[in-house]
Formats: sequence, C-alpha cells, structure tokens
Amino acid sequence: MGAHEDSKVGRVVQVLLPLRLPEGFDYAEPEGMDLAPGDMVAVPLGPRTLRGVVELVRDGVGANRPLKPVASRLDEPRFPKGTLAFVHWAAKYAVDSPGAPLAIALRGLNAPRPRLERRVVATGKRPGRSTPSRSRVLDAASVPLGRAELARMAAVSDGVIRALLEQGCLCVVEMERHSPFTAPDPDLPGSILNPSQAAAAAALGHTVGEGRFTVTLLDGVTGSGKTEVYLEAAALVLKADPGAQVLVLLPEIALTQAVIDRFASRFGGAPAEWHSGVSPTRRRETWEAVATGEARIVVGARSALFLPFGRLGLIIVDEEHDGSYKQEEGFIYQARDLAVARAKIEDCSVVLASATPSLETLYNAQTGRYRWLRLGDRHGAARMPSIELVDLRESPPEAGQWLSPRLTAAMAQTLERGEQALLFLNRRGYAPLVLCRACGERMRAPDSDSWLVEHRYTGRLVCHLTGYSMVKPACCPHCGAKDSLISIGPGVERVEEEARSRFPQARLAVFSSDTVTDAAAARAMIEAMALGEFDIMVATQAAAKGHNFPALTLVGVVDGDLGLRGGDLRAAERTYQLLTQVSGRAGRQERPGRALIQTWAPDHAVMQAIAAGDRDGFMAIELAEREAVGLPPFGRLAALILSGPDPMALEAFARALAAAAPNGDGVIIYGPADAPLALVRGLRRKRFLVRSERSVDLQSFLAAWRARVKIPSRVRLTIDVDPYSFL
Repeated sequence: MGAHEDSKVGRVVQVLLPLRLPEGFDYAEPEGMDLAPGDMVAVPLGPRTLRGVVELVRDGVGANRPLKPVASRLDEPRFPKGTLAFVHWAAKYAVDSPGAPLAIALRGLNAPRPRLERRVVATGKRPGRSTPSRSRVLDAASVPLGRAELARMAAVSDGVIRALLEQGCLCVVEMERHSPFTAPDPDLPGSILNPSQAAAAAALGHTVGEGRFTVTLLDGVTGSGKTEVYLEAAALVLKADPGAQVLVLLPEIALTQAVIDRFASRFGGAPAEWHSGVSPTRRRETWEAVATGEARIVVGARSALFLPFGRLGLIIVDEEHDGSYKQEEGFIYQARDLAVARAKIEDCSVVLASATPSLETLYNAQTGRYRWLRLGDRHGAARMPSIELVDLRESPPEAGQWLSPRLTAAMAQTLERGEQALLFLNRRGYAPLVLCRACGERMRAPDSDSWLVEHRYTGRLVCHLTGYSMVKPACCPHCGAKDSLISIGPGVERVEEEARSRFPQARLAVFSSDTVTDAAAARAMIEAMALGEFDIMVATQAAAKGHNFPALTLVGVVDGDLGLRGGDLRAAERTYQLLTQVSGRAGRQERPGRALIQTWAPDHAVMQAIAAGDRDGFMAIELAEREAVGLPPFGRLAALILSGPDPMALEAFARALAAAAPNGDGVIIYGPADAPLALVRGLRRKRFLVRSERSVDLQSFLAAWRARVKIPSRVRLTIDVDPYSFL
C-alpha cells in the first residue's frame, strides 16, 4: 500500500502504523536519514502525522509510484525485532490487523516525557563568609540535587540555599527527571524452601537453565509456595545473563503489591510495574526502560506482554487459569496463550503457575506438551482447609436472609476465638435485580437487555455491562406505582448488611471493584485485613486469589451455585477453580481452616469434587465430556459477533455472511442467532459459533470467510478466537 507524493525515491521504508490497516505503508526515506527496521518514525497519513515502526527497508529502484517521505525519525528506543514478530503473530492468531496489537505495544508512549526538573549544583565559587552550614551545603551540592533534598541532606533551612544562589556559589540547572529502576541482585539469599519446593525449584532451574523455549506447568495447592519456586527460576535466569529480562503476568491489580514485595525482598529492589493503576508518565518511563534493558523485571497485567523486551529470558503467568487474562474488547486475545507464543518467538522459558490449572493447560501437561511440576503440600505447618457443603434444602436461611444457620453458627465460633471470617459472593452491589411488584417491570439499562443492579451505598441503579447509572426512582417508570420497586437476590452489600445485623460488634469490610477502585485502595484493604483490622470481610472474586490473611480461618461461600447457571462451556471448570481458590484463603498459617459452601445442588459433580478434594477426578470427567463433543482442548472454537443499529440491515448481512461461508472439512458453523444479550447500547447483536477439529487452520478459514463479504458501514463484525464469553 502507498501514499502519493511527487517525490524521487531512493530507498523505500515500510512502516507499520497503530491502526486497523491490513499491512504497513510504504514511504520514501529522506536522504541521510539512514533508517533501519525497528526505528520509530513520524509519517504523514492524510491530514495527520502518526507514529509508526519501520518494518522493512528496501531499494526503491523501479518503484512504480511516487511516495510521501518519512517526516522524521523519533527519539525513541528501537522497537525490538522479537516484539515486532510477536505483534504480527498475535494479529494473525486473532484474525485482526497487525496495527491493533501494535497500538497496545505503543500505548506507553502516549504520555509526554517527564518534564525537566530544576536542581541546584555548586559552581565552585566560595561564599564571602564561610559557615559550617554553608560548607555542608556546598559539599552536598557537588552533584545536582533538588532544593528540598539538598536542604534535608545538609540539615539547613532553604534560606541558606537561597543566599548561596544569590552569591553565585550555587546555580540552577534543568535536568531530565529520572526514576531509576533498581538492578536486581540474584545473588541475594532466597527463602528457605521445604523439600517439595526445593525439588520443584531444582527441576524448574534445570529447565530454564537450558536457555531455550520450554513451557512448564507449576501446579501446586493453595499456599504451597509456588511464588518462592518461580522466584528461584527468575534468579537463575538473571544470574546466567546480566542483560536478561523477566516478565511476570498477574490477573488482578490487587495481587500486584504482594508479588512486588516478594520480588523486592528477593532481589533487593522493586521491579517495574505495568497496569492501569500506573500513571501515564511512569508508564512511559517503564516502556523506555524495558526497551533499553534498564528494567530487568516487570510485574504487570496482561498488556505487559506487548512491552518492547529486547532480551526476554523468562515469562511467568501466575494464576494462569484466571479468566481475567482474556481481553474481550478492542484487540481480543488470551494473554496466557500469547505468553506461550511470545516465549517461543523469543526462545525462552514460560512458567504457568496455578493451584487450579485451566483444562487446556492441564491437558497439555498430561499429554507431555508441557513439563509438569507438582507441589502437593502447604508450606510450613499450614494444612489445607476442611471443606463442607451446606445443603440449603435442609438448612435454608430465614426468610429474607442469605446466611444459613450452619454458616452463622460457624461465624460466631470463629469470632469468639478472635479469628477472621470471609463471606464470598461473586456479585457486586446490593441486589442483582430490581422489579415493580405492581406491574412486574424489571429495571433495565436503556437500549440494552441487561438488568440494572441496585447499589445501596450510592442509592443508584447501575448497568455493569454498559456503565449506565441512575438514581433509584421513587415510582415505577413503567406504571407509576409509588414505592413499588423491590430488590431481588443478594449482592455483597446485602450480605454485609445481614452480617452487620447478626454481629453488630464485628468490624466489617466489603472488598469489590465498587469499594476498591484502584491499586492503592486494594493494597490498603489487603494490608488492613492481614493486620487484623477487620473481623469479617465480604468479598467478590477480587479477594479469592493469592492473598495471605494469617488470622482468616473461615470462608463462607454464600451462593456456590452462582457460576453454574447459564450455557457457558467453562461454567463447571470456572466454578471449581473459583470455589477452590477462595476456600484456600482459610488456614494459611498454623491455625486450621474451614470452608462452608452453601448450595442448592450438593450432588452436582463440581460440589462433590470440591468436598472430596478430587480435582483430578473432576478434571477427568470434564475432559471426557469435552472430548465427546469436540470442544477445547480437543477441538477449536471461534465466535463471530455482528452488531448494528438497524435490525433489518443486521439480519440481511447475517444471512449474506452465512451464505458466503467457505466449505471446510472438519468445520461446523452454528448460526446466525440472536446473542443472549441481543441489545447493548442501542445496537442489535447476532452471533455465529464456529467449531473445528484441532487439525484445521481455523484462522485461515475465518480470514477467508471475512474476505468474501463486504461489511456494511453500519455493521460491525468482531472475531473472537477461543471465546470465553457467550453473551
């Protein structure tokens, strides 16, 4: 593709832009610019000038059209070859344009460079009258320092510094603001490992020491010390290569601080952070430090996978089973799977760590594609919690309540012993449904099929899908009946209300994305719970993973059946993982732990497996059921989602798309059908589901299918390879 200009061509550079374009654009290289692949450049595109990455430089002799010249080379670190290859691989896998993942990879450069800092430094001139205070200032100011820092170091007031500036003994200089990333010291002593950890660390060390692409599943029960094991693998990589870099992916911001503290303790300095809670300026500093190799350890969310690592030696995906690794909007990807691909491109090791591995990862380990290390015991004197099912058919809560007599009795005993309890319900707000008892109207978000969730703390009704929010009305908007709106079902706010009424002396906290809105708030909540400042925590899944609360001995699951509802193929697997993870928060120190799971279906295979601690048996049943119908990991899935404002135009395009489907052996297409959420933000939605055998190149099939149709301007077509949401 090209852009026209009456310019003489010497060399041609192909520039990849962070836009949804099928390929890079050609530009003429201005004389003397001497560009190379990976250089960051500014190029014209229509009326705009955009940042892009040089992919290819070639001789322009024989060019059949004039090209616009590159506007300038940017003062940015070179984009590494491996990162560019990964961007192209990710785009092909997702059946998307390479500019889409490139936009993620360049996101750290969206903020301006940090502003210059004003510092003071000694000029060499001596003051007219020397005093001990002035001497201390001039000695300290042999290197540029901020005025406040200089005053603190010299133990003087700012007036002393001001006088020396007026006499010309100090001068002000402007310098680039710099936040150095501490170089890790892999030779510092690590934690004392138990025999199981030591054996796993030795085996993992041998694997990563090979210095080539490998995938290892680090499979250990909750509290078994997986972090200590992969810390030693990171130390080995850093020790073997002084320039090697390590990436640690985490599914939740709330987990970041605990892992950062562990890395800081092990290596003598905090790693770089990369997640939505990091300021834009700091993100730019981190991006550049990764590109130059200054940041050698990065701990971050899924998008950290697209950072410009030049010497990636190890990738660790903690809690690899977690659904948060799936990006559902924009460029759609599964970070766990892309981490394996990036490791292969960089020829380095990747470690997938979990107490409840995903079915796909477990299958790859069982079949020998991945190496498999198991930790079967908790660290130290801690033991796995006992897990009991509370049959709500036999022991139901009182009318209008949600905590059964067995659970409230266990909570009372726990609090009497001075221990902590966690009530788990994976549902935000006060109530998931508000309806009118006069006419039966269910409160919905405008132009959407999703229900409005009541949030009593704020007095608002909120759509968690679209973000729409309104004050709870006094009258039904449909029939006008006054005071007729009633709340149906519990959310964490309602459970907290009940717990507070039952245990008025207890100190309570609610941990959800509504009460913990950023990384700092999450850190404060976790630290307060760990220090014993709360007696009862009511939490969503934000508190289910990775946290260590020493005095927490009781976990009560309010609605164990919640995740089993609906037609999601991973519903049973995810429910097992989530309930096992949250139960594992209990008894992580020497005090014995206990988990009570309230359920209306105690005979369900998931509940029986959790109660028996039979993960392998449950996974074997799940695998057999998936194999019988050709679902992942035995087959492949993709979804095509169509959306548009005009129902008739959408239906017509859906039928045209169905008619254009290629013939493919081993491929079955279901649909088009209305999506379960058929109306979102005023857009109608339809879905196709594509199932194929593993041997089929599903991406090529999807790309060929999309190329056969012209997509109307008011219709959007989204492809989701390996979908996690079926709404």
